[in-house]
Amino acid sequence: MAKPRIGFLGLGWIGRHRMEAMLATGMVEAAAFCEPNPAQADEATLLAPGAVPASSLEAMLALGLDGVVIATPSALHADQSIAALEAGCAVFCQKPLGRNAHEATAVVAAAERADRLLGVDFSYRHTAAMAAIAPLIRDGALGPVHAVDLTFHNAYGPDKPWFYDKALSGGGCVMDLGVHLVDLALWVFGFPEVVQVDAHLMSGGRALAAGEVEDYAVATIRLANGPLVRLACSWRLQAGREAVIEAAFYGAAGGAALRNVNGSFFDFTAERFHGTRAEPLAGPPDAWGGRAAADWAERLAAGERFDPAAKQLVAVADALDRIYAAANQPG
Repeated sequence: MAKPRIGFLGLGWIGRHRMEAMLATGMVEAAAFCEPNPAQADEATLLAPGAVPASSLEAMLALGLDGVVIATPSALHADQSIAALEAGCAVFCQKPLGRNAHEATAVVAAAERADRLLGVDFSYRHTAAMAAIAPLIRDGALGPVHAVDLTFHNAYGPDKPWFYDKALSGGGCVMDLGVHLVDLALWVFGFPEVVQVDAHLMSGGRALAAGEVEDYAVATIRLANGPLVRLACSWRLQAGREAVIEAAFYGAAGGAALRNVNGSFFDFTAERFHGTRAEPLAGPPDAWGGRAAADWAERLAAGERFDPAAKQLVAVADALDRIYAAANQPG
């Protein structure tokens, strides 16, 4: 069977990395790309010399593609995803799928109407650390999990101006980093209902002014099946290292945690806790960054169409909406 023909929209660092991961599966063909930056376009040509450069998404869609990979600014994700789906293409999109639940709902509805595979790059699900921890939670090995601590502090801030424009980004560090944490919590517990949310957002160590995006956020999220989730994320925190990333789960019969190693954005350990004793479960090296992209490519090549699980993407967006709404409540 012919390989699915894929177009790549946006080929910055993440876009190129996801292209490389998909091509490494040997299951798809890079048929076209659209990237206005000449240097980045040249790098894409090196990865996929047979791919046709296109001036726009519309020009790519005119080539009769089977799928489109989207790695553009957040404000464009929903409209570009819908355009690709309505043209009959499957879609793999960088997070967030939309700047809010309304946009995410529209994309998922378009995928269902078109009966096309829809994926979002929630890559932390695919780490070896979470692969070791998730079964402990789902099989009850930790007992009923009642507490979850989620952290993503980035000692740097994004380097592109659109991240700081709420109309373009949809939000600050919660939208950029917290989205991964919220997805992990909902995913590992099977997407339970979010019962209650409390949140506080700051910028530069003070309350947000009108139109600003947050660079520090804390939130508590109560899930319907019991766990209380505490979330903290930030840009440019004086953390003494490049990043602090953790997803810790505490139950009546034990605990488990994913933690980054020595401030790394890429190296993680997983440990299981028995009282005061920690048992190692996973550690580096682990080339996890492209696994979500590769998984989507393999599913597309296998002929998969719309997956009802895509509706869970709306639950993630809705939880973020509720964090922002809670932070705006008086008092």
